Amino acid sequence: MKLLRSNSPTMPMPVVYEPTLCLIAQGRKRVMLGTTTYVYDPARYLVASVDLPVTGTVIEASEAAPYLCLVVDLDLAELSDLCLRYPVQDQNDDVPSAGIALNDTTPEVLDAAVRLAALLDTPRDIDALAPLMIREILYRLLMDPGNGILRQMAAADSRLNQIAKAIAWLRGHYSKNCRIEEIADVAGMSRSAFYAHFKAVTSMSPLDFRSQLRLQEARRLMVAESMDAAGAGFRVGYESPSQFSRDYARMFGDPPAKDASRLRRMAQASAARP
Repeated sequence: MKLLRSNSPTMPMPVVYEPTLCLIAQGRKRVMLGTTTYVYDPARYLVASVDLPVTGTVIEASEAAPYLCLVVDLDLAELSDLCLRYPVQDQNDDVPSAGIALNDTTPEVLDAAVRLAALLDTPRDIDALAPLMIREILYRLLMDPGNGILRQMAAADSRLNQIAKAIAWLRGHYSKNCRIEEIADVAGMSRSAFYAHFKAVTSMSPLDFRSQLRLQEARRLMVAESMDAAGAGFRVGYESPSQFSRDYARMFGDPPAKDASRLRRMAQASAARP
């Protein structure tokens, strides 16, 4: 569990969402997955079912009313156990599901989340009670008819889990040049079925997904490790510096060196504040 806070709107920031529940207590956030936009707030929560490269922006926050968000990791073993204990009928796993879903925040989910966060005030109770409250949250999510995506996560042979295997492979081999067929083999699917389901889950093609992973890592290398643009592009798998620069500017709005320099200045200014 993590608690996030921001006293002001933020710049668009590329990150990788792992399987999580994001429940906003105050404020509003926008997430871009490929060309699809998701906006959520206290009335709606977000569930990410697989590892996804997204661009997130806090769009409503102030000193008087800061953005507050509770993030809970989705435990696959716990979800699987709950699915076995509380099955549902007529679930169609062959229908491709988006990797991100928004649903209405119910009083039951909110109550369990508030009790979980309140444990921070009584640390001695966390070990005993936090697992029970997280299990309750997962149960409430699974019982929501709009959350079939969670049951697909828990089914070992689901299409979503096949795509999740391919995504995990891509995250470990993003710097490698590979063919669609090779990634489809990892998922255990035909090329055409894999492409359709991958795009349904991630809102992008497998190669576009790989490009986003490459560009996010290149940005980290330039900002956190002060690597030059040519070296960062080569490290993440680009053979052409000009292609790297074009793709980078398309995703982040500025050429690599200019963007990295700006981010380093922002980080230094933030660290210098009292």
